[in-house]
Amino acid sequence: MYKTVIFDLDGTLLNTLGDLAASTNAALAAFGMPARTVDEVRRFVGNGIGLLIRRAVPAGTPEDLIARVLDAFKTHYADHALDTTALYPQAEAVLHALKRMGVQTAVVSNKADFAVQTLHETFFRGLIARSIGERPGCRRKPEADMVELALSMLGADKETAVYVGDSDVDAQTAKNAGMACVLVDWGFRDRSVLEPYGFPVVSTADALLAEIIK
Repeated sequence: MYKTVIFDLDGTLLNTLGDLAASTNAALAAFGMPARTVDEVRRFVGNGIGLLIRRAVPAGTPEDLIARVLDAFKTHYADHALDTTALYPQAEAVLHALKRMGVQTAVVSNKADFAVQTLHETFFRGLIARSIGERPGCRRKPEADMVELALSMLGADKETAVYVGDSDVDAQTAKNAGMACVLVDWGFRDRSVLEPYGFPVVSTADALLAEIIK
């Protein structure tokens, strides 16, 4: 049984897609740029909001304008991050089970840290010990920095920990960290994207728990 579980956030624990898409399109609209579909935003997320906006703006957008769109996104998302975001039922069941079993948990996300802390206070207080978002001096996933920081904060080691995510970025993060990994298919990436990495891919809370406590 693993003693520590490090979770990805968007698409793994929380369905944040509606709010991310709304803030993306609000920022684009502020500069007269065409809107993106929810499915397009789903494919754009995973590498931080900077890359989300860079992928969302029209090709050839000047760097200074991309920066202004990003600022508009941050302003809108700070006020609307909780409009439709919710815990996945599978994730909620797993978190409560792990708490009962005394398993340590943390979140590592490429989302801006201010938003991660807001979501932590809303959804994870009493369930997850630490949540870490994008911050200066800590390379974004798929680099291992954030995972290693979370393990250090918990006083845990990677040999008795497992990483849980929903994307190709998460699979690469686990590989870079030298950790065991389980991927869930209820999030932002199709199962066909996840299976080639060779990690278990699960669809239910029971299946995820079985991988953690085996």
